[in-house]
Amino acid sequence: MAILERHDTGAVAHLQMNAPERLNALSDEMLAALQAEFDALKDDRSVRAVILSGAGKAFCAGHDLKQMTAGRQAEDGGKAYFQDLFDRCARMMMSIQSLPQPVIAQVHGIATAAGCQLVASCDLAVAAEGTRFGVNGVNIGLFCSTPMVALSRNIPRKHAFEMLTTGQFFPATRAEELGLVNRIVTPEALEAETRALADTLAAKLGAAVKIGKQAFYQQMQMPLDQAYSYTRDVMVENMLYRDTEEGIAAFIEKRDPDWRQ
Repeated sequence: MAILERHDTGAVAHLQMNAPERLNALSDEMLAALQAEFDALKDDRSVRAVILSGAGKAFCAGHDLKQMTAGRQAEDGGKAYFQDLFDRCARMMMSIQSLPQPVIAQVHGIATAAGCQLVASCDLAVAAEGTRFGVNGVNIGLFCSTPMVALSRNIPRKHAFEMLTTGQFFPATRAEELGLVNRIVTPEALEAETRALADTLAAKLGAAVKIGKQAFYQQMQMPLDQAYSYTRDVMVENMLYRDTEEGIAAFIEKRDPDWRQ
């Protein structure tokens, strides 16, 4: 049984973390499997949207604390292992946003610590009613500093700090209010609603979504004037695409576009 399963349907790839007995913890093996799939998807032009979900009763419970404890047995008390672990985790999280395809988190049960970070790192998120979110490491004496990076870029500062310092869980309704998830659906409709969103994204011109996703994250790090200058150049490049010219012509002529990408 693979720790990460992939099923492609049409232009949508569905990745399912498959370690339900460990609440799909981000173990060394899970991180490696996710990284390998994201690396493969980066150059897969047949895939235009990605869904990420978890098997069993939870989306993801964060890092594997048993593996982390075992890492302490090294002569340095685990320092080198922990540095490598958090580097590998950060690379995997950043890989999601560097993918040309939008990635949708399909969330249920719980998403805690690095599992909450995983939701925050995805481009979009659909959550089932009853899902709980938390960065609760502080409850065991470990401040969720790396999950904080993604979380604080998704929700308002004071609410992020509250989550980080209290270790309390937020319900899905609160996560939606704060912008951590896009929508909440019934558990029975979770898979279908997430798939419908993925199909909508996959129907768009892949080249336009790719250049737009990259620009979205790049411009957020820039001053306002620089962001406008940068996105001007992006739009010029996009306008010169053959398929964009065809899309505009099709709109004007009231017909379906003949896209080649």
